Amino acid sequence: MTEMFTTLGTWNWLIFGIILMALELLAPGVFLFWLGLAALLVGLLSFAFHPSWQTQILMFAVFAAAAVPLWRRIARNNAAASANNPFLNKRADALVGRVFTLERPIVDGRGTVRIDDTVWRISGPDAPAGSRIRIVRADGASLTVALV
Repeated sequence: MTEMFTTLGTWNWLIFGIILMALELLAPGVFLFWLGLAALLVGLLSFAFHPSWQTQILMFAVFAAAAVPLWRRIARNNAAASANNPFLNKRADALVGRVFTLERPIVDGRGTVRIDDTVWRISGPDAPAGSRIRIVRADGASLTVALV
């Protein structure tokens, strides 16, 4: 067993790091990525100076342990960024309260309205083309409107 550790070299760490990162693709969870990054760092540092196998394992342990707080900090920053945009992935909800002009009339309570580059299905009171409407509710890809 000690013979295996004594033969640890730069290429072993680089290959180990690449294998761990490849395994991350098969079992996503962002856990193996950080271990792979720690192994790659040990491999790259081993190019600069040739530490003993004990030092290499110690460096790997330190880098892997340092990756956890680093990951938590990155995840916290991403959560704060998505909190700044509450309508991310909720495009229809972002339309509630906005006012638009109908290009086509609402007939029998159903119609469509063009908003930016998308045509949305709408339901509401019958109205001729050119009427001003306000989005009052979003339900999936369908919007409920009221006359302004």
